Amino acid sequence: MASNRGQGGIQQLLAAEQEAQHIVNAARNAKLARLKQAKDEAEKEIAEYRAQMEREFQRKLAESSGDSGANVKRLEQETDTKIQRLRAEAEKISYDIVQMLLKHVTTVKN
Repeated sequence: MASNRGQGGIQQLLAAEQEAQHIVNAARNAKLARLKQAKDEAEKEIAEYRAQMEREFQRKLAESSGDSGANVKRLEQETDTKIQRLRAEAEKISYDIVQMLLKHVTTVKN
C-alpha cells in the first residue's frame, strides 16, 4: 500500500509538472502574441506618422515652389530697376568723364 501511495504521489507530481509546463507555454505564447501585436501597432503608427510628415513636406514644397517663382520674378524686376538706374547715372556723368580724360590725355607736363 505504501508503494501505491508512493506511485500515486509521483504521478501527482508528474501531472502537476506537466500542468505547470502547459501554463508556462501558454504564458509564453500569450507574451509572443502580445509582442507581435505591439510590433504591428507600432509599425502602423510609424506608417501613419511617415505619411503625415510626407504630406506636410509635399505641402511645404508646393508652397515654396510657388513662392520661388514669385521670388524669381521679384528679383528680376529689382535687377532690371538697378540696371536702369545705373545706366541713367552713367549717362549723366559720361560726358564729364570723357572731358576729364581728354583734358588729362591732351595736357603736356614738363
